[in-house]
Amino acid sequence: MKILVDENIPNLTVSTRPSKSSTMHRVRHAIREYLTRLSANLAPAVALSVLVPTLALSGPSSPVAITEDDSTYTLDNGIIRAQAAKRSGDLTSIKYHGVEMLNVGNHQAGYWSHNILRGQRSVAITIDPRTNQGERGEVSFKGHYDGTPLGSGPGGSVAADIEIRYALGRGDSGLYTWSVFDHKTNYPATSVGEARFCIKLNDALFDWMTVDANRNMKMLTAYDWNHGTVMNFKEARRMNTGLYRGQVEHKYDYAANQFDVRAWGWSSTTNHVGLWFINASVEYLSGGPTKVELSAHRDATFGDDPDAPAPPTLLNYWRGSHYGGSVCSIAQTDAWTKVIGPFLIYCNTGPNPNAMWKDALAKADRETAAWPYDWVSGVDYPHRAERGTVTGRLVLHDPQAPKLKPAHLLVGLTAPDYTPARAFRGPGGFGGRGGFGSAGGPTNSVSGDVRGTNFNSTGTNFGFPGRFGRFGLFGPRPVDWQNDAKNYEFWVQGDASGNFTVPNIRPGTYTLHAIADGVLGEFSLSNVTVTAGQTLKLGQLNWQPVRYGTQLWEIGIPNRSGAEFFKGNDYFHWGWYLEYPKLFPNDVHYVIGRSDFHKDWFFEQVPHNEDPANTTGAGQGRSTPWTISFRLPRAPQGMAALRLALCAGDTRRLDVAVNGQPAGAVTNLIPNATIMRDGIAGYWCERDVDFDASLMKAEDNTLTLTVPAGSLTSGVIYDYLRLEVKE
Repeated sequence: MKILVDENIPNLTVSTRPSKSSTMHRVRHAIREYLTRLSANLAPAVALSVLVPTLALSGPSSPVAITEDDSTYTLDNGIIRAQAAKRSGDLTSIKYHGVEMLNVGNHQAGYWSHNILRGQRSVAITIDPRTNQGERGEVSFKGHYDGTPLGSGPGGSVAADIEIRYALGRGDSGLYTWSVFDHKTNYPATSVGEARFCIKLNDALFDWMTVDANRNMKMLTAYDWNHGTVMNFKEARRMNTGLYRGQVEHKYDYAANQFDVRAWGWSSTTNHVGLWFINASVEYLSGGPTKVELSAHRDATFGDDPDAPAPPTLLNYWRGSHYGGSVCSIAQTDAWTKVIGPFLIYCNTGPNPNAMWKDALAKADRETAAWPYDWVSGVDYPHRAERGTVTGRLVLHDPQAPKLKPAHLLVGLTAPDYTPARAFRGPGGFGGRGGFGSAGGPTNSVSGDVRGTNFNSTGTNFGFPGRFGRFGLFGPRPVDWQNDAKNYEFWVQGDASGNFTVPNIRPGTYTLHAIADGVLGEFSLSNVTVTAGQTLKLGQLNWQPVRYGTQLWEIGIPNRSGAEFFKGNDYFHWGWYLEYPKLFPNDVHYVIGRSDFHKDWFFEQVPHNEDPANTTGAGQGRSTPWTISFRLPRAPQGMAALRLALCAGDTRRLDVAVNGQPAGAVTNLIPNATIMRDGIAGYWCERDVDFDASLMKAEDNTLTLTVPAGSLTSGVIYDYLRLEVKE
């Protein structure tokens, strides 16, 4: 058996008989000692082409041990050695086979945004490996609210008890961490600001970052970042050196859909090690299956010091303010507790970054299969037998699209929509929702209950019968599944026939939701009660999407994203708002029946930059009219509805004209900086503009959408557009 360490280091060769487990154990121990001494005597960037996975499969693994001193707990299983500070609950070190993976000595290395520094503190060994033959160890760091809110920094503070735990199992190649928030009824009303776990990695090791197939790349260096030129906001810099010289880099280019991306991380092209975050479940994250949040980047928090560290960074957000944001407001009367995690900080080795990513994805599948973890105890965390399952089949019935089949069906159980105890005024706003009447709105029945319109427009404001609800500009906005961080959500992907099974649901009463590509709006069914240990069979659910009249035309695909439009598949780069006037110097003119939205409809409508010398993205642009031309066989009568599904709204209004006559406007849009942050999807809403159909005529017609003049990122991203008329 040969263990290759590095071409400059003599090979360590050991002969043994694999059948002798005790001999193998001594050999593996000797190898670990060798590697530990090696890493201690060499530079941090020493290559680690160690065949660790092969070793881990042979012979018995080392038991978990927990040691402590006055300031730290240390968990060690021979593969992972992790250290955490008793004072804060911060993770101060992770050594993988003796090699330090974290950015120790500079700022915090691994930390929850809400730690236990304030208030009364207690620490404990919550799983003692001495009592289970070294199978698992766990340590706890708890902060008790005593009148001083806990947490500080970008995460703000919260009037709640906070507990942080770290757990390590025998043979695990990674460390689990989780956090518990507990608000008691004698605590004041409070809210949770940005909340996440963050880790800063050893810059001497890691040079390759993987988020998904589109963001899987060798990264810029700290030197490149520190010597870049700041653009239109502080997190964006144009690189003057290195691999990406001339390009603009910023952390938002690597934001990810949290439902789709379950394993993301950094790896090394020379040291052949990787460190990954793995979410076995997303039930504790906010915003459901469409929520986008920050995931990984180089740290950009150290200012303009050219010698400042800018270490590789990983983030796991459970309450974020980006791309529409999320809300976690707690009333004084709320007895509220939420368990965030556990999730896995996974370490591995491999010949290249793609091999390590593939291994991390496979590990994520195994973790998901093991959820909920049976070793978690002592908090509000139901095990599998204490959870329930919901099954059913959604059958789509749309007389105007009889052949339509739902694609990419997503089904979830969430808390009912609610109005928070107090208005949320934090960053990254979100939209409210207008009401409905009986003719066009929810019926709260299995056969209907489709939320076709999340917002209504201002403007001409005629409205069809039953569609009279208008949401006020002021006051608390309702919280729905897209922006809820207070409660748990349980989502799965259904199959092509509409079948779904949602497992491992905490007992309670929920609203069932469904969204699918190709279907405008969503299905919902209220008062779904989940019982521990039981399967609720809903049977066939008939989904009839809302129609207000006969469809005249449509643009795009209702899929809660602008990815199908021109350049929408390449959205994650800074400065498309500067490229737009070069690609469409005369703005968009789309002809129904002739144009192709994949190439003739730009993915974002933004103010038109008229300064060719503008390379920073700052400044203002003129108003931008987009024109849609269409022909009608005759002049229609009655009412028309322009249905606009928006997945980003960063402008104050959107004006609509028909054949040169004002037809209404979308107003009260709440900016969420999705365009500025190079996103393709934020908080989704439908805004309808109702107008008198007599504005249209036989033969040729035009409909114009105008974004007003403003900053170059103050526009909209459409998901889908449809014109309907009811005569």
